[in-house]
Amino acid sequence: MLDKFTPNQRLLLAVALSFLFFIGYTTIFPPKVPNADQNGTKASVAQTVPQVQPSAATETSAPIQAVNTVSTDTLTTISAKEFTLKIDTLGRISSVILSDKKHNGKDGKLAELISAVGAKPLFIRFADEALNNVASTTAYASSADNIVLGDNGKATVTLTQNLPELTVTKLLTFYADGHYDAKITLSNEKRYYVYLGQHPQIIEQMMTVVGSMVYAGDNLTTIFEDGDVEGRSIFTDVHLASSFDQYYASIMFNLAPSTQVIVERDMDNNPVTYLEGPNNFTFSGYIGPKEHKTLAAINPVLVNAIEYGWFTFVAAPIFKVLMWLHGILGNWGWAIVALTIIIRIFLYPLTYKGMVSMQKIKDIAPRIKEVQEKYKGDPQRMNAAVMEMYKKHGANPLGGCLPLLLQIPVFFAIYRVLLNAVELQGAEWILWIHDLSRMDPYYIMPILMGATMYYQQKITPSNFTDPLQEKIFKFLPIIFTFFFVTFPSGLVLYWFVNNLFSIGQQFLVNKQFEAARAARHEAHLAEKHHEKN
Repeated sequence: MLDKFTPNQRLLLAVALSFLFFIGYTTIFPPKVPNADQNGTKASVAQTVPQVQPSAATETSAPIQAVNTVSTDTLTTISAKEFTLKIDTLGRISSVILSDKKHNGKDGKLAELISAVGAKPLFIRFADEALNNVASTTAYASSADNIVLGDNGKATVTLTQNLPELTVTKLLTFYADGHYDAKITLSNEKRYYVYLGQHPQIIEQMMTVVGSMVYAGDNLTTIFEDGDVEGRSIFTDVHLASSFDQYYASIMFNLAPSTQVIVERDMDNNPVTYLEGPNNFTFSGYIGPKEHKTLAAINPVLVNAIEYGWFTFVAAPIFKVLMWLHGILGNWGWAIVALTIIIRIFLYPLTYKGMVSMQKIKDIAPRIKEVQEKYKGDPQRMNAAVMEMYKKHGANPLGGCLPLLLQIPVFFAIYRVLLNAVELQGAEWILWIHDLSRMDPYYIMPILMGATMYYQQKITPSNFTDPLQEKIFKFLPIIFTFFFVTFPSGLVLYWFVNNLFSIGQQFLVNKQFEAARAARHEAHLAEKHHEKN
């Protein structure tokens, strides 16, 4: 069947199906970012880093026995405008609840960033089995029970754990923007590990990667995706380690270059991240939304925790432009509209050439068909004659497809930006769109997107020779509408506005060619009239 298609039609079909495959596939299987080893080394079983297997008793069980833990009641509560943080009697951050309702889950409850299962931030595990058993049943003491932070305030809490022949001290300073500074001191030298904590489990993840990441060395990002972790990786020269989901993260940073960061799998093949600490260990942490401005204000390196996958190199600058537009317009919806306009202006010359090429191919389609009929018994001569016809009339058979191919990385980049931008949470646009990070509750935007896609397809020149191919293209707007129904309305808004510009541009090109055809027709009639006279 494919031999009936022209090269242009085959490429168009491939591009359309590529879009379809990408959207359909990533709806079911989020894309995976390959792990890199340049700064991480796989550790063998013989190494003395304790192997992590979660248990109900101690959160983890190395190759040692699980032990009972002390009752994990709340020891200290830190309250700020944006969050409430709790520290339990094992010296761990046991709860971080966001106050802003825009972060609420589908159940309407305030967002809890600390997972109920798995390791919690600042949990300490000792390599020595006997010591670890005692530490897991000995409560910390705190210098404060309740602390209230002002908008720009900070507060310091001292946690102390008295063990036989060892005292553990955690000096923690918390800030109103959600980050903290930590200094862990041991009275005697012991080998121990500090845990980053598991990622939040607030919302149902939509086509995004969740797990852990390590940003180390020469700007190298390594992703460990939930359900797909094998073995153990060890990193040094780490700029930040993050346990993240679509919108939130637990991050540790400001690490000494010699600090070892270890990532290995738990029983569900999910990543567990922990740091090997010296006797005097200082570092910083952050638990909260991955908001660009907040992270940049705390430490510019933290913006690298916002990861867009394969197209980060395109997506990162696009998001900066989007933030700039939001600063001017004051609304994320209109910022998306403005961003779409800018991108369309930038791509206008390419899309214009593609549309012109498609019109030229439409004009010479009858002649191409004559050539194909004339040389149908000689494919080589037929192809040569067809290419000569294209050349003579200045029609590029790939001209309509190359602009589409160049737009694919831009679309994927915007797809990732709008899918991962926590800033869109709770962002209103027009009457019925109250949250650009979620699907349109009334399906209006997806239907409008599908309708404009259908109309754009209708006014775009085509020279289908196979009924099946034509049917496939006619059904694409319906298929795209079906997939876009569950997409964040911000992403659907981009695609809808993009379609409007394509329609406008195609309309202008069509009018230009209609005028050119009318002029040629009048010239032809005038020439005939002149010949008669």
